[in-house]
Amino acid sequence: MSEPNPGRESRIFGIRVSILFAAIFVVAGINLPFLPVWLDWQGLGPREIAIITAVPLFVRVVVTPVIAFAADQANDHRLFLIVLSWVGLGALIALSLSSGFWPILFCSVAFALAWTTIMPLTETIALRGVKVAGLDYGRMRLWGSLSFIAATLVGGWVVGSLGAASAVWLLVAGGILVTAAAHTLARPIGWGRLKAATTPPRLRLAEAAGLLRSPTFIVFLLAAGAVQGAHGTFYTFGTVHWASQGISAGWAGSLWAIAVIAEIVLFTYSGRILARVEPARLIALGGAAAIIRWFFMGFDPPLGWLLPLQALHSLTFGATHIGAIHYMGRAVPDSQGGTAQALYASVTGGIALGGAMLISGPLYATWGGGAYWAMALIAAIGFAAAVWLTSRAGPFAQPQS
Repeated sequence: MSEPNPGRESRIFGIRVSILFAAIFVVAGINLPFLPVWLDWQGLGPREIAIITAVPLFVRVVVTPVIAFAADQANDHRLFLIVLSWVGLGALIALSLSSGFWPILFCSVAFALAWTTIMPLTETIALRGVKVAGLDYGRMRLWGSLSFIAATLVGGWVVGSLGAASAVWLLVAGGILVTAAAHTLARPIGWGRLKAATTPPRLRLAEAAGLLRSPTFIVFLLAAGAVQGAHGTFYTFGTVHWASQGISAGWAGSLWAIAVIAEIVLFTYSGRILARVEPARLIALGGAAAIIRWFFMGFDPPLGWLLPLQALHSLTFGATHIGAIHYMGRAVPDSQGGTAQALYASVTGGIALGGAMLISGPLYATWGGGAYWAMALIAAIGFAAAVWLTSRAGPFAQPQS
């Protein structure tokens, strides 16, 4: 048997994680811009669309930690990703055959049971690769952003050419890609140090309680959660509202692509940025940009103004996400890293984003684009919390008794 080659091991690990990120964001690149268009085509109103897009995010508050704990006990990360990807694909196929509010909601929740855990598991693996092998998180994650761009551009062209009914079948195609990518994660992935990097997120009640007793960790969740949650109206009604302004599906896809191109630039240079800017300051920067972005979006700006506003996505999402991931990486002990990731995913992507999406329904039904002003207010809360966070340094995990 040949001796393990650490350099080759690291490259293979990075490539496989990058492929999985890319596949995941094909689904995201169709789901975020065009699922609401399909729901609108199905005859659902703003409140129903908001419920269908928000409820699955609340599901992750419970499901993500539970599945992460089960994966830890089973000690087989690859198996869990494969099972989750097949469950998600089955739910998407059922969704494509559904009509009416309740069947669509049921299928959406079934999809969320799998989908909302795939991404946090992948994020944690990538971050552990950064810790144990010096891999660049931003370089792996940017392949997800690149595939998101491709998905939004192709999705915009397909939906514009074939109609809104085609959006759900694009989602099914994305689900097939995720399932195939999950199977590429050979078992075990690498040797030595990187074998440890593929272990699933660990969630133990004592660890979770220790983190949740820390005021700094709570403020961290508030900062990152509020800034990310402020995307709620955009994720739910962005493309639908542009259509009401006469912006074509093709241009809508291009606007989403512009946002992610800006995000890719940030991810590409994230290593250099983090050498100069503390993670908490990146979260604060994202919050400041979010206030500006959503305040001006509330005025229904014309296409020319949408271009720079979309470019701010590099900060409102990119800087906030990079800041949050690396803040946890620096402040949380390795023994609690998986727990922190699970809590971060559940609170930020579940309670915060799901809550913002849910309130966006009645706000959008009443005020149209004015719903973005509520998002600017939420972003301001996140910004204030992030500014407080910048005054704190060092680990915030509580010692276990």
